[in-house]
Amino acid sequence: MRISSDLSGQPTSGIEGQKQAKLVDAAQQFEATMLQELLKPMQHGQNSWGGEEDNDSASDTISSFGTEAIAKAISKGGGFGIAKQIVSKVTLEHERKSQKKLSQY
Repeated sequence: MRISSDLSGQPTSGIEGQKQAKLVDAAQQFEATMLQELLKPMQHGQNSWGGEEDNDSASDTISSFGTEAIAKAISKGGGFGIAKQIVSKVTLEHERKSQKKLSQY
């Protein structure tokens, strides 16, 4: 039996654990995407160290990958707590709907 924990530290197992892991991953990806958008403006000023700004597409691509990697690392490290809030709210809503279904029987 596979046991893991979610962002709140609650142990999970089996199918629910897999669902929780997918939820955590999706929430972290969402937060990373938001962080990447926040970090993008910082890319544009990086070539202005007194030299000419070049519009080299290769350096833009590499810079974009770097920004993406930084955003993912920040998110996985806790980020701004957006992923944790998403996991908490979705889990709470799922539990609320499950309780509602059980009370209907």
